Amino acid sequence: MQLSIVLPVYNEKENVPLLYEQLIPVLENLDKKYEVIFVDDGSSDGSIEELEKIAQKDKNVKVIEFRRNFGQTPAMQAGIDHAQGDVIVLMDSDLQNDPKDIPRLIEKIEEGYDVVSGWRKNRKDNFFTRKIPSWIANRIIRKISGIRVKDLGCSLKAYRKDVLKNVRLYGEMHRFIPIYASWVGAKITDIVVDHHPRIHGKSKYGISRTFKVMVDIFVMKFLGHYSTKPMYFFGKIAFYNFFMAFLALILYGYRTFKNREFLTDRSLLIIFLFFGLGTLFIGFGLLAELMVRTYHESQNKAIYYVK
Repeated sequence: MQLSIVLPVYNEKENVPLLYEQLIPVLENLDKKYEVIFVDDGSSDGSIEELEKIAQKDKNVKVIEFRRNFGQTPAMQAGIDHAQGDVIVLMDSDLQNDPKDIPRLIEKIEEGYDVVSGWRKNRKDNFFTRKIPSWIANRIIRKISGIRVKDLGCSLKAYRKDVLKNVRLYGEMHRFIPIYASWVGAKITDIVVDHHPRIHGKSKYGISRTFKVMVDIFVMKFLGHYSTKPMYFFGKIAFYNFFMAFLALILYGYRTFKNREFLTDRSLLIIFLFFGLGTLFIGFGLLAELMVRTYHESQNKAIYYVK
């Protein structure tokens, strides 16, 4: 199998047949052996019936049906787990992504890139509830992660399968797959793709999702830099507390020497407080180191990746 297209579906009954009609001619013109994997995320509008009709008439189509709604990230993970293609393309099933952009993504992969991300430069969404939160989130993510992908929120992306084989997704982490890939040394680029306004169905995104993304950013930062060395994280916090305790001790010593008497005011409490916090975080770091080693060794998790 050369190419796998993974499409999460949640209440997209009207869009699924139209998407299939647009997608298949594009894939057939690529002259590659392909499969299309629809992952029904517990739809309640009859989407699964539409998907079953398509799968019955097209042997290249596979349908994975969840028992209930688990979310977009688990749906993408399921599609990745079942994909057999050397290249995996992820995209939405709401007709806002354009299947005609898939050949351009494949061309970039064939140029030697491991990840090609779509950039919705002319995005057809609400300015205040979708565009501005997305712009802010992308700026923060680029700053924290260090990768230069302009639109991490765009679902239309192409990956080499070997880059994804060690990726496990949780929460709302599907948008951060390029960042996970960069941790294992993947070569990443992005291209401008078309974006269409939603015609059928309702958007599953809202302003509340922005807050989830912001929380996931901090999780991603911790996993990316400290997942195999948590003591560095807790050690920094402990160092700052010890440093504050040292400054408080110097100030206390100066005041004691100046007044020529033993002081029993709040200064002593502040010294012990910062010193106690520093010791506590050292303990957290040691416990985290034990947990990390247990996690990696019990599951044979690699701490390196071979190209």
